[in-house]
Amino acid sequence: MSARVIPNRIARKSHRQLARPNFECIALLLQGGGALGAYQAGVYEALAEAHLAPDWVAGISIGAVNAALIAGNPPNARVEKLREFWKLVTAGGPWDGVAQLTMAPSMVRGEFLRGLLNQLSAGMALIAGAAGFFAPRVPSAWLQSPGSIEATSYYDTAPLKATLERLVDFDRLNAGETRLSIGAVNVTSGNFLYFDNATHTIGAEHVMASGALPPGFPAVEIEGEFYWDGGLVSNTPLQWVLESEPRRDTLAFQVDLWSARGTLPRTMLEVMTRQKEIQFSSRTRNNSDRFKYTQRLRNALASLVQKLPDELRGSPELAMLKPYTQTKAYNLIQLIYHAKQYEGDSKDYEFSRLSMEDHWRAGYHDTVRTLRHPEVLERPNNLEGVRTFDLAQNGRE
Repeated sequence: MSARVIPNRIARKSHRQLARPNFECIALLLQGGGALGAYQAGVYEALAEAHLAPDWVAGISIGAVNAALIAGNPPNARVEKLREFWKLVTAGGPWDGVAQLTMAPSMVRGEFLRGLLNQLSAGMALIAGAAGFFAPRVPSAWLQSPGSIEATSYYDTAPLKATLERLVDFDRLNAGETRLSIGAVNVTSGNFLYFDNATHTIGAEHVMASGALPPGFPAVEIEGEFYWDGGLVSNTPLQWVLESEPRRDTLAFQVDLWSARGTLPRTMLEVMTRQKEIQFSSRTRNNSDRFKYTQRLRNALASLVQKLPDELRGSPELAMLKPYTQTKAYNLIQLIYHAKQYEGDSKDYEFSRLSMEDHWRAGYHDTVRTLRHPEVLERPNNLEGVRTFDLAQNGRE
């Protein structure tokens, strides 16, 4: 990957530094999606260039990895650390030279060939793993002793632990300059929870737990409990950030790697692809609509409280309702990766360098185009105090 994903001359024409928006918090919310996570790195690069670095980063699965790389590095090093991670995990093995030659843009002609090469690359990841991320178990989990951690997953994620400890400054991460929240699910209780540097001391194991998707990856032990990928329960941290107390005026960039909307499948491969999209998409628009409704109720209650007679203002019922009467403003900016037809159901474990660069570039360009619309950074003036923006629907250019 070149020193910059986007050439300088293009960036100057399409992008600009922006003044700090009139919000108390800028939040970056990162969904899970494996190899598609390079899209999130491109989004962050564009936000950093616009001086919109987040105060709070929350992630699930690969989103947790990207979030840790952001929160665990100084602002001037974050893009480079993201780039170093994504270059490492798409480095391949002894076959990489041939694969990169055959997948070079000048060699790839048409979606059929590109799809075929993507499937080849995904197949190699299944066989050989991804450098600095995961490696196949030898012997297979089926041949390991029951009850051992080796018997519960096809891959070993020890390489990811070493990578995180090298690329993330966990002392900085836990200092709290940038708030970090990462979601995981307890294997035995089934309870979903967030590890948050406001309440926990975060280590590499917490990040790995958020991305421990079975049966590929093993559960991660933390303080005597075992955790799997948070995406098994919820693949987006949107609700956690919006409903956390104390509530603050928030500009939230919701970065989704799976689109809830799609076309009717025509083949079995398309059925598998669509199944994944529905399973792991965050249904962002549905969540946004529900949040808007809740906000409308909050604001109506706040208005009603102001009209109460003085004799009722000291009532215990009103004291109980008071936390729900805070009027706060929210802008929800939705950035959703829309996969190409040729990517297929293996797109989340297709770790070729060419696809990584495609995903990164897509995230960068989508964010640049979104930020061209000044209304995305303006405080809402409607009844619910919430504005949503989706480039696919609101920002066609």
